[in-house]
Amino acid sequence: MLFSNILSKVLNSLIYIAPKHYGMINKKIILASKSPRRQELIKGLEMDFEVFTYEVDESFPDHLKAESIATYLAEKKANAYPKSLSDNEILLTADTIVWVNNHVLNKPDNEQEAFSMLREICGTVHEVFTGVCIKTNHSSEVIFDRSEVFIKNLSDDEIWHYINNYKPFDKAGSYGIQDWFGYTAVEKINGCFYNVMGLPVGKIYDKLKLI
Repeated sequence: MLFSNILSKVLNSLIYIAPKHYGMINKKIILASKSPRRQELIKGLEMDFEVFTYEVDESFPDHLKAESIATYLAEKKANAYPKSLSDNEILLTADTIVWVNNHVLNKPDNEQEAFSMLREICGTVHEVFTGVCIKTNHSSEVIFDRSEVFIKNLSDDEIWHYINNYKPFDKAGSYGIQDWFGYTAVEKINGCFYNVMGLPVGKIYDKLKLI
């Protein structure tokens, strides 16, 4: 039990020190996300960052649509941050949704829900929205990005192969653009690939340089 508690604390707060080079953003980023994909993307920007996670209710008002859902949830996560930010810290929170047939697909709760989501997006074009909140101790800004993803049809057997082998239960729309589904089913993307992964890193980098 003691080891489990220590491990939980380590996983909830991980620190990455980036190599230094000219033009580096000189503030520490606090990435409030459990997503290994977002952690990988922020690490790729070569900025010092810390991962700090906490639980947030991800419900949202029924009247919200498309990007409004993603930006609402990103800001909700930032407002729930349980600590005070220092002058040298920037909090990043994010939420990614899939929008198809005028409704949202979030993360699936089980295998059958994952299958239903993938069956719905196969053979269609859907939108992926990622909302990001960039917060300091004196300001807060919410941005978003939009990408169109063209998906070809997969058979039911192929969909079940993906679900059974890749367990996409932590992914909006029940798929990862960077794994087997992306390799086999995605025909084309209009917009930012990394936005579909979970963070529009180009937009985020440009914003951070201004802080």
